[in-house]
Order: sequence, then structure tokens, then C-alpha cells
Amino acid sequence: MSEKIPIIVVVGPTASGKTDLAINICNKFNGEVVSADSMQIYKYLDVGTAKPTVEERQKAVHHLIDFLEPSEQFSVADYVEMAHNIIRDIYSRGKLPVVAGGTGLYIDSLINNIEFSNIDSDTRVREELQELAQKEGNQKLWEYLNEIDEESAKNIHPNNIGRVIRAIEVYKLTGKTMSQHQIESRQVPSIYAPIFIGISYEEREKLYEKINYRVEIMLKNGIIEEAEWLKENGYSKTAMQAIGYKELFGYINGEETIQQASDKIKQGSRRYAKRQLTWFRKNKNINWFYVDNYEQKHDLYLDVFDYIKSCLK
Repeated sequence: MSEKIPIIVVVGPTASGKTDLAINICNKFNGEVVSADSMQIYKYLDVGTAKPTVEERQKAVHHLIDFLEPSEQFSVADYVEMAHNIIRDIYSRGKLPVVAGGTGLYIDSLINNIEFSNIDSDTRVREELQELAQKEGNQKLWEYLNEIDEESAKNIHPNNIGRVIRAIEVYKLTGKTMSQHQIESRQVPSIYAPIFIGISYEEREKLYEKINYRVEIMLKNGIIEEAEWLKENGYSKTAMQAIGYKELFGYINGEETIQQASDKIKQGSRRYAKRQLTWFRKNKNINWFYVDNYEQKHDLYLDVFDYIKSCLK
């Protein structure tokens, strides 16, 4: 396939409205959603990851959500390979691929056609790093990564131990940082013609209000029961990577009140949104639309549609 594949990429911070916007784009332009969320890939993590509901999935086809057991390993390389195949299939059927999500590393690696296949893995190195994390804690391992590869470290949460270990492993095996490998890999031309749509709030406080409200809804909709089930079934390790679950374990263990847990989720979510915005601001090709600049979300969507039409000409 010599021609570049046109693709819509919807990005933004948590709670900004990416899912609804992506669904509306699909309905308008005959598209299908390819999720770019590193937590929504897992089964059972529904409420806490704000996974598209059954009703939302009926409005538009969604790919790469809710397909992996929480005990299974899944890397950025796995995501890129699967997403490439799905996007080609969507395009071959005459539909428009719409990538939507807040995991910047997934999106950049996919759109920039990052090659991961030439980086080996070493079980011994991984086991040593896992043992170090168990002995000294996730933060200590992340600090070590920060010393050798600051660029990668600032985009990986300390509790995402799988990605922290992988980044250190790549450096130990190749002598080059993960970020350096990604820079070199970008020399391979992308197979996509992306149209980047960013959705957020111009006033940061309004975004934070939206985040706080979402957390309250999650608490009402069963995130506590979900966290309890994950813990009882041995999925705490995976759940610890997702904001919303790890903050509840103190409450579940009787160490904190629900209000303390709720406040921690809100704080963690706001910090995550700030990191997401910092990541996406580096991409000057993103055309941003701000929810708080519109009286009706419908009007925002019309402006997004007009922008997409102008780019697809």
C-alpha cells in the first residue's frame, strides 16, 4: 500500500470528552475507533478507566479495548503492531480510522511508525530489575531510569513498573536509551496522513472540575467494588498502574476513609491530566478545540467536522 492512510487522531487530557467526540466523528465520516489507552485494553478495569460503555460501543465500533487479561503483559510494541493491522483493515473496508486516547506514547509510536522489533529482551535482566523493585520500591527503580534516560522517565509513571523495566532493559542491552531508539526510528517514514484533533478546556480549573465530578460518578458507579474484585482475584499489580484503583486499596484495607481515597484519586487524576497536556503540547500539529469556548458541545463538534473536511480535501 503506497498511499498514506488518512487517519483522525483525537487526543486530550482525561475527562475532556475524547470518547464522545471520537464517536461523533465516526458517525459523521463513516469511521471506527481505535483506542489508544494503555489501561482500557484490560478486561474488568471498566469503571476506573472510563472505558466506553456498552451503549457507546453500539454507536461506533471500538477496537483495542477490553481484550486482555490483567495478568498478561502488553508492551508499546504490541500496541503498535496490533493497531497497524487494525487500521489497515478499517481502511481496506472503505472506512476512516479514528485513533482516540490519552496515552501519548502509544499515539506517537503508532503515528511515527516507531520500530521496536530490533530491540531484544533478556529474562535475566528483567528478573534482576523486578527483584530490585520489590526490595527497594517502584520509585527507586524509576529514579534509576531518570538518571539514565530522563526523557523516557518523565513520560512513565513510577507505578508503571513494566514500562520502567523495559526502558532500563533497552539501555542495558543496547547502550542506547529508549528515547534515543525512538528518535532514530523516526527516520522511517510514517504510513499515515494524520489529522490531529485536541480537545480540552482553556481554563484549567474547569478541566479539574470535570475530573472531580467524574471521580464522584465513578464512586457511585462501582469503582470501589471493582477495586475489591481486582484485589481479591490477584490483579492488584495491574490495577496499581491505573489511577483510581491504587488509591482505593488503603480504604479497602481499612487504613483510610473513603473521603481520603476520593481526594487522592482526584489529585492523581489532575496530575495525570497535567502530564498528558505537557506531552501533547509538544506536538505542534494538534489543532485544539476548547469545550469551555462553546455554549453547546454540538457547536464544537460542527467546528471539528468542518476542520476535518478541510483536511480531507
